[in-house]
Amino acid sequence: MGTASPRGKLMSDMGLFYCAAIWGSTFIVTKGALSAVDPVAMVGIRFLISAALLLPWVLKRRARSRHMREGFFLSLFLSSLYLTQTIGLLYTSASNSGFITGLFIIFIPVFMFLFRRERPTGLQGLSAALAIAGLWLLTGGAHGFNPGDALTLAAAASYSVHLIITDKYVKADADTVLLAFHQFWMVSAIAFGFALLRGSPLGVAGLEGWGVIVFLAVFPTLTAFFIQMLAQRHSEPFKVGIIFTLEPVFAALFAWTLGGEKFAAVKAAGGLLIVSGMLIGELAKFDFGRAVKKEVLPV
Repeated sequence: MGTASPRGKLMSDMGLFYCAAIWGSTFIVTKGALSAVDPVAMVGIRFLISAALLLPWVLKRRARSRHMREGFFLSLFLSSLYLTQTIGLLYTSASNSGFITGLFIIFIPVFMFLFRRERPTGLQGLSAALAIAGLWLLTGGAHGFNPGDALTLAAAASYSVHLIITDKYVKADADTVLLAFHQFWMVSAIAFGFALLRGSPLGVAGLEGWGVIVFLAVFPTLTAFFIQMLAQRHSEPFKVGIIFTLEPVFAALFAWTLGGEKFAAVKAAGGLLIVSGMLIGELAKFDFGRAVKKEVLPV
């Protein structure tokens, strides 16, 4: 895989910011739709629609079964992410769900060390610490921690593993269409299987419920995950993770505006710390030794 141009890297970063923003919008939307559909059924229907929308491009491939093995591994963590997160929304607030999901940033250096033996740099550690401090302010700490928060924390761990494994596959020049397609239909199958085991109803009440599911299938699922895979060809997992810590900031903004939640200054301060962590994470890639010598910094 060749090195991306500065324009290509900029487009990748913009794509990642889009992902963070659109995922941040889903918490309040999903929370409101849970009165119309069972959370497990919602995940199954959502990913089935996303897979169906990709099918026309899949049918143009000759080796349509390619990446089924990779898709299976990714689907295990993706289904774990969305099942725990969506069920957790039954017991916690939309803003808390967004904030706790953002804690995945603390898992990335841990899993990077366990899977790749890559130790985080000092600046990466500082940026993660700022992100954690910001998330602590946003959530109010451990006070009032409930089963929904615990499920969402499990979702955060699944989120980080999925990001790291995705990085491995896309940098090996995987076909992103097939990789996304196999993930989507497998997540749908896992969710429907789980729904049948727990006796969950599969129906959706009303057009509004269907509208939310279609929105979730098209934007936060199909477009965002596809863009994430393309962007990760040119970005390291830690940088992706730092940008994605903006997701709870967007979640808070949507909750304070569209969701009607009361604005809290302490939560705004937490968002500022998260942004600071993101910027320091960007500094971690610079070679300051070369900068002292007045050489061009790598971007």
